[in-house]
Amino acid sequence: MEPAIEAEGLVKRYGSVVALDGLDLAVPEGSVMGLLGPNGAGKTTAVRVFTTLLRADSGRARVAGLDVVADASKLREIIGLSGQYAAVDEYLTGFENLDMVGRLYGLSARDSRARARELLERFDLVDAADRPVKGYSGGMRRRLDLAGALVAKPRVLFLDEPTTGLDPRSRIGMWGVIAELVAAGSTLLLTTQYLEEADRLADRIAVIDHGKVIALGSADELKSQVGGERLELTVSTPADLASAREALAPLASGEITADEQTRQLTVPVSGGSSALMESLRRLDAEAVKVLDVGLRRPSLDDVFLTLTGHAAEEEEAAR
Repeated sequence: MEPAIEAEGLVKRYGSVVALDGLDLAVPEGSVMGLLGPNGAGKTTAVRVFTTLLRADSGRARVAGLDVVADASKLREIIGLSGQYAAVDEYLTGFENLDMVGRLYGLSARDSRARARELLERFDLVDAADRPVKGYSGGMRRRLDLAGALVAKPRVLFLDEPTTGLDPRSRIGMWGVIAELVAAGSTLLLTTQYLEEADRLADRIAVIDHGKVIALGSADELKSQVGGERLELTVSTPADLASAREALAPLASGEITADEQTRQLTVPVSGGSSALMESLRRLDAEAVKVLDVGLRRPSLDDVFLTLTGHAAEEEEAAR
């Protein structure tokens, strides 16, 4: 089956800056691909190329079987896009914004109005539907922009950090809408800085840096690449630190690190809660006084730092 989104050797330069450096990507139809990467990695540039807003200097990209350059007009009819910043008209009401989008997509006046009302309800904007958007909060504008991307029930949807600025309730609501779209057969390319979001939504995750894919896999596979689970504990005395290190060495799946100043020990482990329980038994047997202990998996920052050498930061608007 032909991928719903496909890139081969995409290159895009801004003067001396290389935003995309031979990007290769394939997203199967009906799936969710999460695109993760540090500041300036090229995520937004890739989305703009896929959605016909930007032309690559070289390489090839196809969406739903259509070339993003040769078939740009046809492609715009079947895709949806929500960028990093809400693209809404603040002098129109929420309803008027969505109705306008529907008419631009070629819906009839009746269907456009009905779709607008439906989406206002789904995004909890009914009470504000007939108010000018200039009076909306930032989160409300974001929800309205996301609703606009769904007006035409797109076959392929591009969401560039869609839940940035949303409160937890709105974020969970958006996740539900995305899940419904994918269940109905839509394909989604999602850029995000939240690994929890990728965990929840993405079938596969591509990590990009310096304009190319450097890692590809599920969220669990990526976490495993950066060290899997880690036991972190704080002990009472420096002597306890040495005893704890010796007691836990047989359980370590990698190098144990210790901070004598804070009396903290980090132990790479595998086995989840069973490893935690066994660690506590060993520490108790050695009479090690533990002040704090926890088992955690790598965070988004851990993934970024290990795979790219950069901290996770928000993508620059120009990139």
